[in-house]
Amino acid sequence: MSEATENSGKSLFGYFAAIGGVGLMTIVLAPFHEHINATTVALSLLLVVLLIASIFGSRPALIASILGVFCFNFFFLPPIYTLTIADPQNWLALLAFLAVAVTVGQLSSNVKKRAEESERLYRELQSAFEKASHAEAFRQSEKLKSALLDAVTHDLRTPLTSIKASVTMLIEEQQQEAIHVTLEREERSELLDVINEETDRLNAFVESMVEMARLEAGETNWRKKQTSVEEIISNSLQRAGNLTVNHDIKVEVEENLPMLPVDSKAISEVVYNLIDNAVKYSPPDSTIEISVRRIGDRLLFSVEDEGSGIAAENREKVFQKFYRADRNAKGFGMGLAIVRAIIEAHNGKIWTEDGKKGSKFIFELPLILDERN
Repeated sequence: MSEATENSGKSLFGYFAAIGGVGLMTIVLAPFHEHINATTVALSLLLVVLLIASIFGSRPALIASILGVFCFNFFFLPPIYTLTIADPQNWLALLAFLAVAVTVGQLSSNVKKRAEESERLYRELQSAFEKASHAEAFRQSEKLKSALLDAVTHDLRTPLTSIKASVTMLIEEQQQEAIHVTLEREERSELLDVINEETDRLNAFVESMVEMARLEAGETNWRKKQTSVEEIISNSLQRAGNLTVNHDIKVEVEENLPMLPVDSKAISEVVYNLIDNAVKYSPPDSTIEISVRRIGDRLLFSVEDEGSGIAAENREKVFQKFYRADRNAKGFGMGLAIVRAIIEAHNGKIWTEDGKKGSKFIFELPLILDERN
């Protein structure tokens, strides 16, 4: 059925409803015309007009108004059952009823139209918002796809190329028709070291991807318990021992800090990643400073380096997956994304700002255990 046919049918039904509504109200009130006053009758008929206007619009309401005037005059104004009006005041009452009925009907109809227009506008805005959301989601998806492709081509191809070259040389060295001089033991050892290191690099990349997927899916079971700050810092520094051999590590922890209700392994991972990041972007023999202090009901951790710093416009980008401020730096651009996911899963927040010389990463964690996580 077309929209025009549907509207026509609805309009026709509205006229029948107007006639039926006024008729029904008249039938109900007529037997009691001697016991009820004209005001009650007028208000009752106005209610019918109002309902017709609200549901069917102005034209059926106009029909209800005209029919209501007729019924009001014929059945309730003396002499009843005639269209004659004996009392001049009843003329005023009848004209007032007609004016009020038409006005009320028109106003109610306008309200209905405005409500329909508002609903239509709301649907349009909702549709536009959904389209914009889909467009933004598509844009983000394309951006992530591009970043993933870039990461795969760079972070997978590079180690695979090194592994392939090393393995090829070792295989050729074993062949009788080798086209080069037999490798010395030291050279063979170097090739095996390359294979070992690049395999570890690939493994780290895969582990980072898996860890990020688990965090985003909320599939990590956090083992939160009361943990000392000293334990977290100690575990992080012990793991980062090989990374920091060419740096001076300075630790400042405020005295008498309370225990922290966290997954100690996860928060140690956070501190380790921040130390690893500081090592990558600061010169050898520079200082990396780690500090912890209490601010109200939260603990504030910071890791500060003496590198070149991060431009203000890039401070949010560094926490995005696959983003690297320096394309030549080692890594996959996943560490800080994982760090943020872990911190937010502990109801904390993390940000970066200017340090005394380089960059300063700061994160805060609540001292109150959240049982929901």
